[in-house]
Amino acid sequence: MARLLHHADHARLCRDFRWQYPARLNMADQCLAHAPDRVAIIDHDGAPHPVTFATLAAMTDALAHALGADRGDRIGILRTQSSWTAAAHLAVWKSAAISVPLFKLFGPDALDLRLRDAGISTVITDTQGRRMLAPFPHLRVIVPEDGLPDAGPFATRDTGPEDPAVIIYTSGTTGTPKGALHGHRMLTGHLPGVEMSHDLLGQPGDVIWTPADWAWIGGLFDVAMPGLALGVPVVATPMAKFDPHAVAGLIRDCGIRNVFLPPTALRMLKVAGVRLPGLRSVASGGETLGAPMLDWGREAFGLQINEFYGQTECNMVASGSGAMFPARPGAIGRAVPGIELAVIDAQGRRTDAEGDIAIRRGAGSMMLEYWRNPQATAAKFRGDWLVTGDRGVIRDGHVQFVGRDDDVITSAGYRIGPSEVEDCLLRHPAVAQVAVVGKPCALRTEIVKAYVVLRPGHEPSPDLAADLQAHARSRSAAHSYPREIAFLDALPMTVTGKVMRRALRDLDLAEETTQ
Repeated sequence: MARLLHHADHARLCRDFRWQYPARLNMADQCLAHAPDRVAIIDHDGAPHPVTFATLAAMTDALAHALGADRGDRIGILRTQSSWTAAAHLAVWKSAAISVPLFKLFGPDALDLRLRDAGISTVITDTQGRRMLAPFPHLRVIVPEDGLPDAGPFATRDTGPEDPAVIIYTSGTTGTPKGALHGHRMLTGHLPGVEMSHDLLGQPGDVIWTPADWAWIGGLFDVAMPGLALGVPVVATPMAKFDPHAVAGLIRDCGIRNVFLPPTALRMLKVAGVRLPGLRSVASGGETLGAPMLDWGREAFGLQINEFYGQTECNMVASGSGAMFPARPGAIGRAVPGIELAVIDAQGRRTDAEGDIAIRRGAGSMMLEYWRNPQATAAKFRGDWLVTGDRGVIRDGHVQFVGRDDDVITSAGYRIGPSEVEDCLLRHPAVAQVAVVGKPCALRTEIVKAYVVLRPGHEPSPDLAADLQAHARSRSAAHSYPREIAFLDALPMTVTGKVMRRALRDLDLAEETTQ
């Protein structure tokens, strides 16, 4: 599949871009439409093992035959990064069935919720996953590494852009996880944002990788499937935990030039003092990075970290791109070509002030609906706008992220976004990570409270807390400095690497209860 963005003039791309889908569209065909001897995936489990498109297609067809799935069947995929994981999704899509990625770190309750909600009766997994699924004896379990009969080619069933293809569950940061149902246009819908965030991905020599697990939209549709669709070799490696020094070796061994690194991974690289020269693009998303991390990225990588923005329901809608325009600290990029992005008020009208970040219907990466949840689907929209639940402003085309709707702090009549305070505190030499929340206060409605993880060599103390407060007050604003600071060994994170501010607010409630 050809790249959708062919030059770096952002304004012209946005003006001229139109979504165009053929009547017959299947994501498996999009991913496999390359020269048979071209490298599709580089499996790395101690050493690189290239997998060609011919081999990947044969794996896909063997799995599709073994599945014997009917149109619309939901098939669970409980695997980490590997060529067989890619083949599993492709086999499901060729069958006109619906793949449901499942995370290997889920416990039985989390698995049970998704298995029941999606109505899954078959799961493609590995030997570890087979043990994890022992509590669910009703499931049919397929482990392709056990061997599959060679039944020859499998003919892709007819599907169109709006036919369902994948259910990806939200990470549940604001309630019970919901299944976002996407159609076969989803892959095409991701390509402009992926290309933009990697400075026109698809250049000669590009090789892409992310530590983000392929059970989540960030790993599967920000890297794995777009890489295959564009013919860019995708590195797949089972990484139990992020090791900055091992990452440097992986990049060297596999010739990786393009990486998507979540903010947590970037911070770990920074703390470890690991620099990664030789990359062509570094993208990051999930949280705003702030000026200190952007400055560090220029030193560590020799290039601009391109922040991008989206969510499971509608991904890759805004992005930075060093090839197109310089990053603006505190902003998460500009609208991706083909995406109409706006800040709206409570009545669904555009506003130049702070409001709800929203995406107009028609975006290629927008979900069809929440799986069997029409009430939640309706609540996600305000007229023609999908409301993200994030607050922001748009200045000169740059999207300024303020915070989740429930993260914005109201203190003494001021509305305070946590990102700006966090950005300031990260400039202090003792701070490795920080998350800011509002703590209830009878006098001020809320006060700003910061939870801080310190760098090695620094110990929590009242003096250090006071120094951090003075640092924030002098460099940010007197009304927004943290009136309380607590020290933690680690911040609570979702499985996708986002800070769980709700969990931090729960700590405050528990503290009040015990006092």
